[in-house]
Amino acid sequence: MKQYVSFISKEFMHILRDRRSMLILLAVPVVLLLLFGYAVSTEVKNVRVAVLDMAHDELTRKACYRLAANPYTSLDYCAASIGDVYSLFRQGKADVAVVFGHGFASDLVHKGKAEVQLLVDGTEPNQATIRLQYVMQMLASIRQEHAAVNPSDAKMNIVPVTRMLYNPQQKSEYNFVPGVMGMVLMLVCVMMGSIAIVREKETGTMEVLLASPLSPACIILSKLVPYFVISAFNVATVLLLSRFVLGVPMAGSLCAFVGATLLYTLVCLTLGLFVSTLVRTQLAAMVVSMLFIIPTVYLSGLAFPIESMPNVLQYISIIIPARWYIDAARRLMIQGVDAQYILTDVWVMLAMEVVLLVVSLKKFKVRL
Repeated sequence: MKQYVSFISKEFMHILRDRRSMLILLAVPVVLLLLFGYAVSTEVKNVRVAVLDMAHDELTRKACYRLAANPYTSLDYCAASIGDVYSLFRQGKADVAVVFGHGFASDLVHKGKAEVQLLVDGTEPNQATIRLQYVMQMLASIRQEHAAVNPSDAKMNIVPVTRMLYNPQQKSEYNFVPGVMGMVLMLVCVMMGSIAIVREKETGTMEVLLASPLSPACIILSKLVPYFVISAFNVATVLLLSRFVLGVPMAGSLCAFVGATLLYTLVCLTLGLFVSTLVRTQLAAMVVSMLFIIPTVYLSGLAFPIESMPNVLQYISIIIPARWYIDAARRLMIQGVDAQYILTDVWVMLAMEVVLLVVSLKKFKVRL
Protein backbone atom coordinates (compact mmCIF):
# COMPACT_ATOMS: atom_id res chain seq x y z
CA MET A 1 0.00 0.00 0.00
CA LYS A 2 2.87 2.36 0.82
CA GLN A 3 4.40 1.78 -2.61
CA TYR A 4 1.03 2.42 -4.27
CA VAL A 5 0.70 5.77 -2.44
CA SER A 6 4.24 6.71 -3.42
CA PHE A 7 3.44 6.07 -7.09
CA ILE A 8 0.33 8.25 -6.81
CA SER A 9 2.40 11.02 -5.21
CA LYS A 10 4.97 10.76 -7.99
CA GLU A 11 2.26 11.09 -10.63
CA PHE A 12 0.85 14.16 -8.89
CA MET A 13 4.33 15.70 -8.90
CA HIS A 14 4.75 15.08 -12.62
CA ILE A 15 1.38 16.64 -13.41
CA LEU A 16 1.97 19.69 -11.20
CA ARG A 17 5.35 20.29 -12.81
CA ASP A 18 3.89 20.19 -16.32
CA ARG A 19 2.43 23.63 -16.88
CA ARG A 20 0.76 22.72 -20.15
CA SER A 21 -1.06 19.78 -18.59
CA MET A 22 -2.20 21.96 -15.72
CA LEU A 23 -3.42 24.57 -18.20
CA ILE A 24 -5.48 21.99 -20.10
CA LEU A 25 -6.85 20.36 -16.96
CA LEU A 26 -7.81 23.52 -15.07
CA ALA A 27 -8.18 26.39 -17.54
CA VAL A 28 -9.96 24.74 -20.47
CA PRO A 29 -13.07 23.68 -18.48
CA VAL A 30 -13.41 27.21 -17.10
CA VAL A 31 -13.09 28.75 -20.57
CA LEU A 32 -15.61 26.33 -22.07
CA LEU A 33 -18.10 26.97 -19.28
CA LEU A 34 -17.83 30.74 -19.72
CA LEU A 35 -18.18 30.46 -23.49
CA PHE A 36 -21.21 28.17 -23.32
CA GLY A 37 -22.75 30.28 -20.58
CA TYR A 38 -22.30 33.70 -22.18
CA ALA A 39 -21.25 33.46 -25.80
CA VAL A 40 -23.36 30.51 -26.94
CA SER A 41 -26.77 32.07 -27.18
CA THR A 42 -29.41 31.93 -29.88
CA GLU A 43 -31.00 35.07 -28.45
CA VAL A 44 -30.60 38.02 -30.80
CA LYS A 45 -29.84 41.35 -29.14
CA ASN A 46 -28.71 44.82 -30.18
CA VAL A 47 -30.59 44.80 -33.48
CA ARG A 48 -29.43 47.89 -35.36
CA VAL A 49 -32.43 49.61 -36.93
CA ALA A 50 -32.44 52.41 -39.47
CA VAL A 51 -35.60 54.43 -40.10
CA LEU A 52 -36.59 56.36 -43.21
CA ASP A 53 -39.52 58.52 -42.12
CA MET A 54 -41.17 60.33 -45.02
CA ALA A 55 -44.45 60.89 -43.12
CA HIS A 56 -43.22 62.70 -39.98
CA ASP A 57 -46.52 62.20 -38.18
CA GLU A 58 -47.41 61.17 -34.65
CA LEU A 59 -47.51 57.43 -35.29
CA THR A 60 -44.12 57.31 -37.01
CA ARG A 61 -42.53 59.33 -34.21
CA LYS A 62 -44.05 56.93 -31.68
CA ALA A 63 -42.59 54.02 -33.63
CA CYS A 64 -39.13 55.63 -33.53
CA TYR A 65 -39.41 56.14 -29.78
CA ARG A 66 -40.48 52.53 -29.32
CA LEU A 67 -37.56 51.22 -31.37
CA ALA A 68 -35.10 53.33 -29.38
CA ALA A 69 -36.55 52.20 -26.03
CA ASN A 70 -36.75 48.49 -26.86
CA PRO A 71 -33.98 46.53 -25.05
CA TYR A 72 -33.46 44.30 -28.09
CA THR A 73 -33.29 47.04 -30.73
CA SER A 74 -31.38 50.26 -31.12
CA LEU A 75 -32.34 53.11 -33.42
CA ASP A 76 -28.92 53.97 -34.78
CA TYR A 77 -29.72 55.92 -37.94
CA CYS A 78 -32.46 58.12 -39.38
CA ALA A 79 -31.87 57.97 -43.10
CA ALA A 80 -32.66 60.84 -45.44
CA SER A 81 -33.29 58.74 -48.55
CA ILE A 82 -33.61 55.15 -49.68
CA GLY A 83 -30.10 55.39 -51.08
CA ASP A 84 -28.78 56.09 -47.59
CA VAL A 85 -30.60 53.00 -46.31
CA TYR A 86 -28.91 50.70 -48.84
CA SER A 87 -25.57 52.37 -48.11
CA LEU A 88 -25.98 51.53 -44.40
CA PHE A 89 -26.59 47.89 -45.29
CA ARG A 90 -23.50 47.77 -47.51
CA GLN A 91 -21.39 49.26 -44.72
CA GLY A 92 -22.71 46.72 -42.23
CA LYS A 93 -24.23 49.40 -40.00
CA ALA A 94 -27.87 48.29 -40.13
CA ASP A 95 -29.68 44.98 -39.67
CA VAL A 96 -33.24 46.17 -40.32
CA ALA A 97 -34.61 49.26 -42.03
CA VAL A 98 -38.14 50.59 -41.49
CA VAL A 99 -39.47 52.80 -44.29
CA PHE A 100 -42.62 54.87 -43.61
CA GLY A 101 -44.17 56.28 -46.79
CA HIS A 102 -45.78 59.69 -47.23
CA GLY A 103 -49.10 60.06 -45.42
CA PHE A 104 -48.72 56.99 -43.21
CA ALA A 105 -51.21 58.19 -40.56
CA SER A 106 -53.67 59.57 -43.11
CA ASP A 107 -53.72 56.26 -45.00
CA LEU A 108 -54.40 54.47 -41.72
CA VAL A 109 -57.37 56.78 -40.98
CA HIS A 110 -58.91 57.15 -44.44
CA LYS A 111 -58.08 53.81 -46.08
CA GLY A 112 -58.20 51.64 -42.96
CA LYS A 113 -54.68 50.36 -43.52
CA ALA A 114 -51.19 51.69 -44.08
CA GLU A 115 -48.17 49.90 -45.51
CA VAL A 116 -44.69 50.04 -44.02
CA GLN A 117 -41.70 48.59 -45.81
CA LEU A 118 -39.28 46.42 -43.81
CA LEU A 119 -35.86 45.76 -45.30
CA VAL A 120 -33.88 43.01 -43.56
CA ASP A 121 -30.30 41.85 -44.01
CA GLY A 122 -30.91 38.19 -44.85
CA THR A 123 -27.25 37.14 -44.82
CA GLU A 124 -27.93 35.10 -41.67
CA PRO A 125 -31.45 33.66 -42.18
CA ASN A 126 -32.24 32.62 -38.59
CA GLN A 127 -31.17 35.94 -37.10
CA ALA A 128 -32.94 37.85 -39.87
CA THR A 129 -36.23 36.14 -39.02
CA ILE A 130 -35.91 37.00 -35.33
CA ARG A 131 -34.99 40.61 -36.07
CA LEU A 132 -38.00 40.92 -38.34
CA GLN A 133 -40.26 39.55 -35.60
CA TYR A 134 -39.02 42.19 -33.15
CA VAL A 135 -39.96 45.02 -35.50
CA MET A 136 -43.30 43.49 -36.46
CA GLN A 137 -44.22 43.05 -32.78
CA MET A 138 -43.42 46.71 -32.21
CA LEU A 139 -45.68 47.75 -35.10
CA ALA A 140 -48.47 45.50 -33.79
CA SER A 141 -48.23 47.03 -30.31
CA ILE A 142 -48.45 50.55 -31.77
CA ARG A 143 -51.61 49.61 -33.67
CA GLN A 144 -53.13 48.14 -30.51
CA GLU A 145 -52.33 51.25 -28.48
CA HIS A 146 -53.83 53.45 -31.20
CA ALA A 147 -57.00 51.32 -31.26
CA ALA A 148 -57.29 51.48 -27.47
CA VAL A 149 -57.21 55.28 -27.54
CA ASN A 150 -59.48 55.49 -30.60
CA PRO A 151 -62.02 52.61 -30.46
CA SER A 152 -63.44 53.63 -33.83
CA ASP A 153 -60.07 52.79 -35.44
CA ALA A 154 -60.00 49.24 -34.04
CA LYS A 155 -60.26 47.68 -37.50
CA MET A 156 -57.37 49.66 -38.91
CA ASN A 157 -54.32 47.64 -39.81
CA ILE A 158 -50.62 48.27 -40.37
CA VAL A 159 -49.46 46.06 -43.25
CA PRO A 160 -45.71 45.25 -43.27
CA VAL A 161 -44.16 44.73 -46.70
CA THR A 162 -41.05 42.63 -46.07
CA ARG A 163 -38.03 42.29 -48.29
CA MET A 164 -35.03 40.11 -47.49
CA LEU A 165 -31.83 41.57 -48.88
CA TYR A 166 -28.87 39.51 -50.18
CA ASN A 167 -30.39 36.11 -49.35
CA PRO A 168 -34.06 36.16 -50.32
CA GLN A 169 -34.24 32.35 -50.44
CA GLN A 170 -32.99 32.29 -46.80
CA LYS A 171 -30.58 29.43 -47.48
CA SER A 172 -28.47 28.65 -44.43
CA GLU A 173 -25.50 27.42 -46.48
CA TYR A 174 -25.02 30.96 -47.81
CA ASN A 175 -24.24 31.99 -44.24
CA PHE A 176 -22.27 28.97 -43.06
CA VAL A 177 -19.97 28.34 -46.02
CA PRO A 178 -17.83 31.50 -45.48
CA GLY A 179 -17.63 30.69 -41.76
CA VAL A 180 -16.64 27.08 -42.37
CA MET A 181 -13.98 28.24 -44.82
CA GLY A 182 -12.54 30.49 -42.12
CA MET A 183 -12.51 27.66 -39.57
CA VAL A 184 -10.97 25.08 -41.93
CA LEU A 185 -8.23 27.42 -43.10
CA MET A 186 -7.46 28.40 -39.51
CA LEU A 187 -7.11 24.80 -38.36
CA VAL A 188 -5.15 23.48 -41.35
CA CYS A 189 -2.80 26.45 -41.80
CA VAL A 190 -1.96 26.86 -38.12
CA MET A 191 -1.23 23.15 -37.80
CA MET A 192 0.89 23.03 -40.97
CA GLY A 193 2.81 26.17 -40.05
CA SER A 194 3.63 24.99 -36.55
CA ILE A 195 4.53 21.39 -37.41
CA ALA A 196 6.82 22.45 -40.27
CA ILE A 197 9.14 24.23 -37.83
CA VAL A 198 8.79 21.92 -34.84
CA ARG A 199 9.57 18.86 -36.99
CA GLU A 200 13.02 20.26 -37.72
CA LYS A 201 13.59 20.90 -34.03
CA GLU A 202 12.41 17.44 -33.01
CA THR A 203 14.53 15.59 -35.57
CA GLY A 204 17.61 17.73 -34.85
CA THR A 205 18.00 19.13 -38.39
CA MET A 206 17.23 22.73 -37.45
CA GLU A 207 20.84 23.27 -36.39
CA VAL A 208 22.03 22.29 -39.87
CA LEU A 209 19.60 24.76 -41.48
CA LEU A 210 20.63 27.58 -39.14
CA ALA A 211 24.29 26.97 -40.02
CA SER A 212 23.62 27.75 -43.70
CA PRO A 213 24.62 31.13 -45.24
CA LEU A 214 21.01 32.38 -45.21
CA SER A 215 19.71 34.30 -42.22
CA PRO A 216 17.49 32.40 -39.77
CA ALA A 217 14.52 34.63 -40.69
CA CYS A 218 14.89 33.75 -44.40
CA ILE A 219 15.11 30.05 -43.59
CA ILE A 220 12.02 30.10 -41.40
CA LEU A 221 9.95 32.11 -43.87
CA SER A 222 11.10 29.97 -46.80
CA LYS A 223 9.67 26.91 -45.03
CA LEU A 224 6.28 28.59 -44.96
CA VAL A 225 6.18 29.40 -48.69
CA PRO A 226 5.35 25.84 -49.86
CA TYR A 227 2.55 25.64 -47.32
CA PHE A 228 1.21 28.97 -48.55
CA VAL A 229 1.12 27.60 -52.12
CA ILE A 230 -0.64 24.43 -50.95
CA SER A 231 -3.10 26.55 -48.96
CA ALA A 232 -3.81 28.62 -52.07
CA PHE A 233 -4.70 25.37 -53.86
CA ASN A 234 -7.00 24.48 -50.96
CA VAL A 235 -8.65 27.89 -51.26
CA ALA A 236 -9.32 27.29 -54.96
CA THR A 237 -10.76 23.84 -54.23
CA VAL A 238 -13.04 25.09 -51.46
CA LEU A 239 -14.21 27.99 -53.59
CA LEU A 240 -15.09 25.73 -56.53
CA LEU A 241 -16.95 23.30 -54.27
CA SER A 242 -18.92 26.08 -52.59
CA ARG A 243 -19.89 27.59 -55.93
CA PHE A 244 -20.69 24.54 -58.08
CA VAL A 245 -21.68 21.94 -55.48
CA LEU A 246 -23.31 23.95 -52.69
CA GLY A 247 -24.51 26.74 -54.98
CA VAL A 248 -23.21 29.61 -52.86
CA PRO A 249 -23.04 32.73 -55.06
CA MET A 250 -20.11 35.06 -55.54
CA ALA A 251 -22.01 38.32 -55.72
CA GLY A 252 -18.97 40.54 -55.16
CA SER A 253 -15.49 40.80 -56.65
CA LEU A 254 -13.76 37.45 -57.04
CA CYS A 255 -10.33 39.13 -57.02
CA ALA A 256 -11.10 40.91 -53.75
CA PHE A 257 -12.31 37.64 -52.21
CA VAL A 258 -9.21 35.72 -53.29
CA GLY A 259 -6.97 38.53 -52.02
CA ALA A 260 -8.68 38.61 -48.61
CA THR A 261 -8.57 34.80 -48.37
CA LEU A 262 -4.85 34.62 -49.20
CA LEU A 263 -4.13 37.34 -46.64
CA TYR A 264 -6.08 35.37 -44.03
CA THR A 265 -4.17 32.23 -45.01
CA LEU A 266 -0.89 34.08 -44.48
CA VAL A 267 -2.06 35.25 -41.05
CA CYS A 268 -2.92 31.66 -40.07
CA LEU A 269 0.45 30.33 -41.25
CA THR A 270 2.24 33.05 -39.29
CA LEU A 271 0.14 32.13 -36.28
CA GLY A 272 1.44 28.60 -36.74
CA LEU A 273 4.97 30.02 -36.74
CA PHE A 274 4.19 31.71 -33.43
CA VAL A 275 2.91 28.41 -32.02
CA SER A 276 6.19 26.75 -33.06
CA THR A 277 8.07 29.16 -30.78
CA LEU A 278 6.04 27.96 -27.79
CA VAL A 279 6.31 24.16 -28.15
CA ARG A 280 9.04 21.61 -28.80
CA THR A 281 7.21 18.55 -30.16
CA GLN A 282 4.87 17.93 -33.07
CA LEU A 283 2.25 16.45 -30.74
CA ALA A 284 2.22 19.61 -28.63
CA ALA A 285 1.97 21.72 -31.80
CA MET A 286 -1.07 19.72 -32.94
CA VAL A 287 -2.75 20.03 -29.53
CA VAL A 288 -2.22 23.80 -29.38
CA SER A 289 -3.43 24.16 -32.97
CA MET A 290 -6.62 22.27 -32.13
CA LEU A 291 -7.29 24.68 -29.28
CA PHE A 292 -7.82 27.47 -31.82
CA ILE A 293 -11.06 25.79 -32.90
CA ILE A 294 -12.84 26.91 -29.73
CA PRO A 295 -12.46 30.70 -30.16
CA THR A 296 -12.89 30.39 -33.92
CA VAL A 297 -16.29 28.71 -33.57
CA TYR A 298 -17.69 30.69 -30.65
CA LEU A 299 -16.14 34.17 -30.94
CA SER A 300 -15.84 34.75 -34.69
CA GLY A 301 -19.52 35.14 -35.56
CA LEU A 302 -19.48 31.80 -37.37
CA ALA A 303 -22.42 30.33 -35.46
CA PHE A 304 -23.42 32.90 -32.85
CA PRO A 305 -23.97 36.67 -33.28
CA ILE A 306 -21.16 38.74 -31.82
CA GLU A 307 -23.45 41.65 -30.98
CA SER A 308 -25.44 39.40 -28.62
CA MET A 309 -22.37 38.55 -26.54
CA PRO A 310 -21.27 40.43 -23.40
CA ASN A 311 -18.99 43.38 -24.02
CA VAL A 312 -15.97 41.55 -22.60
CA LEU A 313 -16.30 38.73 -25.13
CA GLN A 314 -16.91 41.22 -27.93
CA TYR A 315 -13.58 42.88 -27.08
CA ILE A 316 -11.84 39.50 -26.94
CA SER A 317 -13.25 38.60 -30.37
CA ILE A 318 -11.30 41.51 -31.86
CA ILE A 319 -8.09 39.47 -31.68
CA ILE A 320 -9.66 36.47 -33.45
CA PRO A 321 -8.47 36.55 -37.11
CA ALA A 322 -11.44 34.46 -38.28
CA ARG A 323 -13.88 37.16 -37.15
CA TRP A 324 -12.53 39.64 -39.70
CA TYR A 325 -12.16 37.12 -42.51
CA ILE A 326 -15.67 35.70 -42.08
CA ASP A 327 -17.12 39.21 -42.08
CA ALA A 328 -15.25 40.09 -45.30
CA ALA A 329 -16.15 36.76 -46.96
CA ARG A 330 -19.86 37.13 -46.21
CA ARG A 331 -19.91 40.68 -47.51
CA LEU A 332 -18.21 39.73 -50.77
CA MET A 333 -19.90 36.39 -51.42
CA ILE A 334 -23.47 37.13 -50.30
CA GLN A 335 -23.94 40.90 -50.12
CA GLY A 336 -21.83 41.65 -53.18
CA VAL A 337 -20.36 44.86 -51.77
CA ASP A 338 -17.43 46.70 -53.34
CA ALA A 339 -13.92 46.09 -52.05
CA GLN A 340 -13.93 49.43 -50.22
CA TYR A 341 -16.46 48.08 -47.71
CA ILE A 342 -14.08 45.37 -46.45
CA LEU A 343 -11.07 47.67 -46.00
CA THR A 344 -11.48 47.60 -42.21
CA ASP A 345 -11.29 43.79 -42.21
CA VAL A 346 -8.26 43.85 -44.51
CA TRP A 347 -6.38 46.44 -42.45
CA VAL A 348 -7.00 44.50 -39.23
CA MET A 349 -5.70 41.27 -40.77
CA LEU A 350 -2.65 43.13 -42.12
CA ALA A 351 -1.93 44.50 -38.66
CA MET A 352 -2.28 41.00 -37.20
CA GLU A 353 0.14 39.63 -39.80
CA VAL A 354 2.78 42.25 -39.02
CA VAL A 355 2.48 41.79 -35.24
CA LEU A 356 2.55 37.99 -35.40
CA LEU A 357 5.50 37.97 -37.80
CA VAL A 358 7.59 40.37 -35.71
CA VAL A 359 6.82 38.62 -32.42
CA SER A 360 7.42 35.14 -33.88
CA LEU A 361 10.81 36.06 -35.36
CA LYS A 362 11.84 37.79 -32.14
CA LYS A 363 10.90 34.79 -30.01
CA PHE A 364 12.39 32.21 -32.34
CA LYS A 365 15.56 30.74 -30.84
CA VAL A 366 18.47 30.52 -33.27
CA ARG A 367 20.45 28.39 -30.77
CA LEU A 368 18.94 25.03 -29.91
